[in-house]
Amino acid sequence: MSEPTIEPPVPSHPISFVVTDDLRRSRLTVFFRLLLVIPHLIVVALWAIAALFALLAAWFAALFTGRVPAGLHDFLASYLRYSTRVTAYAYLIADPFPPFGSGGSYPLDVTIAPPQTQGRLSVFFRLLLAIPALALSNVFRSVNQIVTCLGWFYALFTGSMHESLRDLSAWLLRFETQTYGYVLLLTPRYPSLSGTPKV
Repeated sequence: MSEPTIEPPVPSHPISFVVTDDLRRSRLTVFFRLLLVIPHLIVVALWAIAALFALLAAWFAALFTGRVPAGLHDFLASYLRYSTRVTAYAYLIADPFPPFGSGGSYPLDVTIAPPQTQGRLSVFFRLLLAIPALALSNVFRSVNQIVTCLGWFYALFTGSMHESLRDLSAWLLRFETQTYGYVLLLTPRYPSLSGTPKV
């Protein structure tokens, strides 16, 4: 009689979410959410310019050494973490006004693994390889905007976000964040449709 084989656990994705939001929403900040997020969008846009130059440097470094230097990885990870928090705030996934920058805690926390060895060929063709994920991410963003619209009305009238809307929105945003993390060379792992954000 042979012993049953035990499958090793599937490793989690190097970019993951933890959602600790309590679903309560301030009706006033929900109503003015698009106006309130403008200062953060300006910071994200300015940071994106710097991130583009950092990505270029990271691409050359990874192409020659097979890994992104820790300083560049940390800078790009901070950018991704912050822009994801801003998106979570805009999409009503989290309620408190996010801090400027990626430090501190927030009801939607993005964890990003340290730099990993990456195949030089996949680094060289990263943008090409990312096209299917970017296309799906774009579709998910459109769906997320519809979910946010529904959540906006729900939160405006009830003072809370419906849990299923919040969870769907977080799942869609998680895929988008993993996609951008792949493009930004933060991980060699392709974005995953499986799994859900930890709530």
